[in-house]
Amino acid sequence: MNAQDVAAPESAQLTGKATKTERKHLRALSWGHALEWYDWAIFGLLSSYLGAHFFPADNELASTLNALAVFAVGFVARPLGGVIFGSIADRLGRRKIMIFAIAAVAFGSFVIGILPDYETIGVAAPIIVVAMRLLQGLSAGIEAPLGTAYALELVPNRPGYVSGFFGFFNNLGNLLAPLSIFFLTQILTGDNLAEWGWRIPFIIGGLFGLLVLWLRATLPETLDVDTARAETAQKKASSSAIWADVRKYWLSVLATVFIVGAIQAYNYTWIAGLPNLARAAYQEDPSAVFGITTGFGVFMTLGALALSKVLDRFPMSKVFVIARILAIPTIFLSLLYSAPGIGTFAGVMFGGAIVLLLNMTIFVTVSNSLLPKHIRGTGLGLGYGVGVALFGGTASYLLLWLQGEGMFWVFPVYIAILCAISVILYLAAKKRNGIFVGK
Repeated sequence: MNAQDVAAPESAQLTGKATKTERKHLRALSWGHALEWYDWAIFGLLSSYLGAHFFPADNELASTLNALAVFAVGFVARPLGGVIFGSIADRLGRRKIMIFAIAAVAFGSFVIGILPDYETIGVAAPIIVVAMRLLQGLSAGIEAPLGTAYALELVPNRPGYVSGFFGFFNNLGNLLAPLSIFFLTQILTGDNLAEWGWRIPFIIGGLFGLLVLWLRATLPETLDVDTARAETAQKKASSSAIWADVRKYWLSVLATVFIVGAIQAYNYTWIAGLPNLARAAYQEDPSAVFGITTGFGVFMTLGALALSKVLDRFPMSKVFVIARILAIPTIFLSLLYSAPGIGTFAGVMFGGAIVLLLNMTIFVTVSNSLLPKHIRGTGLGLGYGVGVALFGGTASYLLLWLQGEGMFWVFPVYIAILCAISVILYLAAKKRNGIFVGK
């Protein structure tokens, strides 16, 4: 095991400021994160429009559920993408994989934006949408876990700063999604938005990907590729060696599944589930819904930036445990929105924002801390992908389905249990294996 893979002692001092070059590299990585989150939020927020064009059904709620099912399909590909590309990144380097990841996300977004609808090309339309979501799922499976691992390797002495920096851009992507739709609702009539205006945010996302590709081309490689190749030559199968170490840290990988899955289920409830519940089930005014989600995004974005200034003052492990325990009662705020009422919708959205902000800012860094550097691509790709696929990608669909079945109360109980399990597994993995980032 390499020297840098030794678990960080609890008393490790995290000092120093990020240099200009380090901040440049972080921006190249984090703008890609912003685009990924923008893309996934756009698909979730516009599911009612996508459903009508690509997945026609007898009523609007059924069409929306069909589109959200495809939203979930994209998550199914994440574990596969994380495993395949994470293993490659652990053997051959980070940079090329991160360039591929953003190219796939941008391409998928652009294709969905220009794709003819079901009435024009028939069954080919939903097939292509599903194919694009699978492609984006493969890339997204490695974008967040490897991107954060890459950043922590570039700026190893400021995990809190990296968390807040990435949190700012992640939330910026979430903010730009409803903000772009909100502006469209002010410019276009409801009929124009439903007919063709919904395509504009997807096309913008595809074009913006070209800029991110250019930025990422300037990134340095953090993995010693020559050493990795030499080790590959010395071993019969380097992939087998990597997987042997992943199995050694199986408890850390399992903890990552729930650390990621629990808070992503909470997150997608707030950024996609509740807004779609307001639009499709309760028929709230679209401008009001998108205006509230935009305000929510502003809070999350600026809040993450503020956290980047202070997180390194506190042990990350303690911050995580406190934040995750607080998420357990907070998720029950969703029960208040059990009937139409735009004021209640706003209250629930902002009532859960503070706890969600803290959890969403640190969860990927906390997951990184449980695994040594040489297997982070593979281990995090697997744990992150499975967690998001099982719990995050299904959250919006499950929320709407339970609401339609009159069992809405089951949903917050489910997420509260996930949060509790994540704390237990994190503490167990930390005790067994130690932590490798922060303290």
